[in-house]
Amino acid sequence: MTAFNLRRLRLRSGDQFRDEVEVELDSLVLGGQEYVPTPALVPADLAVTKASSGTVLEMSFRVRLEGPCFRCLADTALELSIRAREYQALKPGDDEDLSSPYVEEDVVDLSSWARDALALELPEKILHDPDCAGLCPVCGKDLNLEPHTHEERHGDPRWAALDELRERL
Repeated sequence: MTAFNLRRLRLRSGDQFRDEVEVELDSLVLGGQEYVPTPALVPADLAVTKASSGTVLEMSFRVRLEGPCFRCLADTALELSIRAREYQALKPGDDEDLSSPYVEEDVVDLSSWARDALALELPEKILHDPDCAGLCPVCGKDLNLEPHTHEERHGDPRWAALDELRERL
């Protein structure tokens, strides 16, 4: 886990701190499949701005995520640029909007923040190609490599009476 201590900055209202930090990223599990950030330790630009009522935190980094395609399970790599912003009020009280879940006792959990920001930037489906045909639901072959169809299966004879009824309606 990568953490950053805000107390060591000693910023006054209006001051800003900028630096590059190394952030450790954990794998993500989506739909039972593991997606690994490469490399696991990414350089990130961190900016901390002290406001009169709190602190504004900004982080940006680039990451390559490797894992299987959602449709055909082929190896897939996704390049993402991440930009995230958080705000931590001096006295947030019970208002969740004024408090960052990544800041606790002036220590920022950069790894958790980066993981969540990465998860929010992911596409709905991770595909190796937007036109991926997927796997055949009958035989399981990769339809991108072997496009094919199967003859229509005949129904179970035990359901014949219901099929006959459906045809009449």
